[in-house]
Amino acid sequence: MTDDIPDLDATDLAARIRRRELSSREVVQAHLDRIAAVNPAINAIVTLDPEGALAAADAADAALARREATGPLHGLPIAFKDTHHTRGMRTTHGSPLHADDVPDHDDPLVARVTAAGAIRIGKTNVPEFAAGSHTFNTVFGTTRNPYDPSRSAGGSSGGAAAALAAGMQPIADGSDMGGSLRNPASFCNVVGLRPTPGRVPQAPSGSSWQTLAVAGPMARTVADTALLLSAMAGPDPRDPIALETPGSAFAAPLDFDPRGLRVAWAPDLGADVPVDPEVLDVLADAVAVFADLGCHVESDSPDFRGADDVFRTLRAHEFNLGLGHVLDSSRAALKPSLVWNIEEGRRLGPDDLARATIAHSRLYARGIDFFDRYDVLLAPVSQVVPFDADLEYPQSVAGLAQHTYLDWMRSAYYITLLGAPALSVPAGFTPGGLPVGLQIVTAPRSDLTTLRIGAAFEAATRHGRRRPPRG
Repeated sequence: MTDDIPDLDATDLAARIRRRELSSREVVQAHLDRIAAVNPAINAIVTLDPEGALAAADAADAALARREATGPLHGLPIAFKDTHHTRGMRTTHGSPLHADDVPDHDDPLVARVTAAGAIRIGKTNVPEFAAGSHTFNTVFGTTRNPYDPSRSAGGSSGGAAAALAAGMQPIADGSDMGGSLRNPASFCNVVGLRPTPGRVPQAPSGSSWQTLAVAGPMARTVADTALLLSAMAGPDPRDPIALETPGSAFAAPLDFDPRGLRVAWAPDLGADVPVDPEVLDVLADAVAVFADLGCHVESDSPDFRGADDVFRTLRAHEFNLGLGHVLDSSRAALKPSLVWNIEEGRRLGPDDLARATIAHSRLYARGIDFFDRYDVLLAPVSQVVPFDADLEYPQSVAGLAQHTYLDWMRSAYYITLLGAPALSVPAGFTPGGLPVGLQIVTAPRSDLTTLRIGAAFEAATRHGRRRPPRG
């Protein structure tokens, strides 16, 4: 039985712990055993605290024995993304400049998840400063895909997704600017939700009003993703864009009848987003499921004119704002792609930022108009299948050269600009056994609807139940 514990859904584990059919110590130990068995080949968890985790598990079991009130994640182990500060535990940001940093505080997300009863076991690997959708750095090396260790696990939450897929943790946190929750979920056959900006409050920063970067949940099922979101979400006065809806709203049942939904399928997001044929072949079958479920499906897309310039301009500005001082002091310690992206930000003037901000507002308005006509947008998560882990990024997509580490992720970062919840859900496998994810997008602030549609698709397909080989 202990060997099977890491393969159970988080909702099931949480219920068994509450009923005292399993102890938190048993659950945490089983996950530590799985980590010892599979992490050396995958390199997903890069900092581990087994003694601290087991002590916290014992405290969690004692609290249940005393019949104390417990949170929705009581007793569940989690390794936090190595860009989220964890008090008393190393947080490196995947950079040698922070290889020995030990914060004296928890980020708001970490504090909320642990307050809900989750037990911190360690940290998951990230690209350097979370830049890029492939997880590698000079501190810990490359995270590999559990379905094929020669392939990328995606990024920047690649360690989190790989650890989920391999059964090293039942829930995971992540963050997403241009696809960093969605891309690794697609590559690793798990679920990742980019919430509406403000849904999950973030720590105060020099750019608290920005809407590109969000934090959010990952898990192996949509229900488990909603469970974690219920602990993450809710108002916080420290975040000026935090939404008022309490996290408990996402603990609601996900039962949903999708018949009659107006569904738009946008394989190329309207024009200039190339997608490899093997991705589209899998997604064609996935989209057909919606028609089988009684939805009205047609090909259409929001108007993404100017999206590439908007995203790249605003991203470069944010990178210069947040990391420009690192470039000044430690240029040689940064990977070339990161140097390039910061320098792109330095070349921007006020007119560039004004142009991008206005264009973003217009694009958002066109998105709102689109969701007046459709209930849901379907699109590829990633334009490629998991690629060679020894590459920094794919060199071509559908025969077209990719010149920067951003080029191949337009299918994710165009969606970012809509300010809408976007769910990556397992959609099937290529003939070679590589996972492909479907991106489900609904109107801004309709996160629960997104989850319910994703759950209906998941129930009809069950692609997420196909786990990677072990041993």
